[in-house]
Amino acid sequence: MDRYIKRLLFLFLIFSLSGTYVFAQVEEEFSSALDSARALEDNKKDSVIFNAQYVRYTTLEMLKQSTRTIQIDTTHVNFQYYNKQNLPWDPTINLGAYGLASRNLLFKSDKSIGFQSGFHAMERYVIDPDSIQYFRARARYSELYAVGFFFDDQVFRARVAQNINPQWNVGVDYYATNTDGFYSNQDYNDRKAAVFSWYESKNHRYNLLVNGTFNSLSGAENGSIVDENVYGGDVFKDTSNTSNLGYLVRLSGQNANRPNTKWSDNGMFLRQSYFLGRLDTLNAGTPEMEIRPTNAVAHNTSFRQRKYMFFKNEPDADGAFPYGDAILVDDTTSITTITNDFSYSFYLRGTGVFKNQAKLNLGFQNDLIWYGDSLSNEFYQNSMVKGTLGYQFSDKVDIQASVNQIVVGRNAGDFLYEANADINISERAGKITLGAYSQNKSPEMAYERMNYTYHQWNESWEKIKIQNLSFGYSNKKIGFNGKVEYFLMDKYMYFREVDNPDNDELLFRQITPAQSGKMNLLKVSVGQNFRVGRFHLDNLVVYHKTDAADILAVPELYTWHSLYYANILYNVMDFRLGLDVRFNTPFTTPSYAINVGQFYNDNAGIKYSTYPIGDIWFTGNIDRVNLFVSYNFVNQFVYPKGYYTVRRYPMNDANFRFGVSWKFYD
Repeated sequence: MDRYIKRLLFLFLIFSLSGTYVFAQVEEEFSSALDSARALEDNKKDSVIFNAQYVRYTTLEMLKQSTRTIQIDTTHVNFQYYNKQNLPWDPTINLGAYGLASRNLLFKSDKSIGFQSGFHAMERYVIDPDSIQYFRARARYSELYAVGFFFDDQVFRARVAQNINPQWNVGVDYYATNTDGFYSNQDYNDRKAAVFSWYESKNHRYNLLVNGTFNSLSGAENGSIVDENVYGGDVFKDTSNTSNLGYLVRLSGQNANRPNTKWSDNGMFLRQSYFLGRLDTLNAGTPEMEIRPTNAVAHNTSFRQRKYMFFKNEPDADGAFPYGDAILVDDTTSITTITNDFSYSFYLRGTGVFKNQAKLNLGFQNDLIWYGDSLSNEFYQNSMVKGTLGYQFSDKVDIQASVNQIVVGRNAGDFLYEANADINISERAGKITLGAYSQNKSPEMAYERMNYTYHQWNESWEKIKIQNLSFGYSNKKIGFNGKVEYFLMDKYMYFREVDNPDNDELLFRQITPAQSGKMNLLKVSVGQNFRVGRFHLDNLVVYHKTDAADILAVPELYTWHSLYYANILYNVMDFRLGLDVRFNTPFTTPSYAINVGQFYNDNAGIKYSTYPIGDIWFTGNIDRVNLFVSYNFVNQFVYPKGYYTVRRYPMNDANFRFGVSWKFYD
């Protein structure tokens, strides 16, 4: 098997070098007109003032449609939400500290099909190759970002991007995080990097994207607090302990024996595309210039290797795991994927008319997958056909239908059929969005096979079927956006604790995958922003109604409200000073299976609500510097004393955080 992998890697390398050769042949010298302009600027450096309008970026998704860029964001809006677990519009339940295992609090349907690992607990912190930003910068662009300093969460990011010449940009992102958590063995650290490059030929027909992503994530596992059993399942009723570090935890190993979950996720991505036929240009000669092709061919190739690892080296004296006598546990799942994606796009539009457009996209994707765990190694492959048909009428109506179908391979029969329509009534009347999709999806690998120390199963499940209808309405004039979604699901996959009517200790914390029958879910999301003078009130309310609440484990109601004052201080600092409050109704809270990294529905059926949790914050901008100061869970000093989102794992205490970012354009 190693011999085949080496051969495929060799082919990948040859293809990458061929792309570099093409780019080198196309680019031999600068455009003379642009050279003259830049030479004039270089000779008058003192008179040139660079600002954010000279720094723009694109993404893979944008380049699939046309060549266009957007300006970098220099505002401080939402800058205080540095922790991806606590995004108000996308909240989680989690183990109580930055970086540790988390799961969506609100229901989300994953529209991916084909082979999937089933490990999601730390994926919010992984750099995804598809989300890389590719820059176009008149001057060198760099950014430093830091949170914490002397506080528990220390998050650092550095970014550099520079145009080698007008057609070619290269850049690097680097991330380093170290956090301490609030209880013993809650520390988390990561080291992540992305290198990326974008080349566009002078005639705007050829584009080359290359990126490499490197992720190393490590989170300690403490197995939860031992003393939570002493106080009726609520450690916050204890008034004798003055420090969280004074509480015993179920897993207490240190240094080389520290129990931990580690993720390694590394990959390389290369995309080459070429525009054929007539090119249509919008906003020519401006930074907003957009090149739209009439025909385009593209090829994406990628290599990705992922490892999910759990380690401990101590007895399980306090019942963190199912019954067993294993002291040393070193469970690993590894997945290597090589993907090739070919596509052809055809656009029909009248000469000189850019807003009316018909489009057809056709594609073929092949995935080669090597899967290994503690006992065996397997090879799989999938071949998928893809197609999209759409029509855009002026800037008022955009209709699109797409088909994704796996025709050959391990997950043959998986499909996603989707249709969407955007209707812009007017700037005053707002926009309507309609959507529908039908999905037939194979269960993720974690549900089908597990060969770990405390959990073993080898199952065959029916495909998951999801039907969805959605209606959305937004109106920027009045600050409103809302969406109604209906889901009809069958054979939905989840984890549950095995039945144990006799309270047999051999079955405690033993989990198994399970599949549901038909179930319904209605999800209503409403956002409304108000403004009176310099005072703002932003609101989000999400309502779930389902006949399978115990399976989905989501709250019926979630609300978030942000009241803030915005002004400019001495014509120098643009700032906001605010108070956030969030709340959700009680719901049956999942437990967490440590070594397999999965949330599951337990037999206890305990319900928790997030009492109103308040955060005070300040954000500001001075020229190229953004900063924030926040005090989170400020109401802990009044009520409540603490709260849970996952059974046995207390959430964080009140905490102070400070962060700053500084952008450089020259």
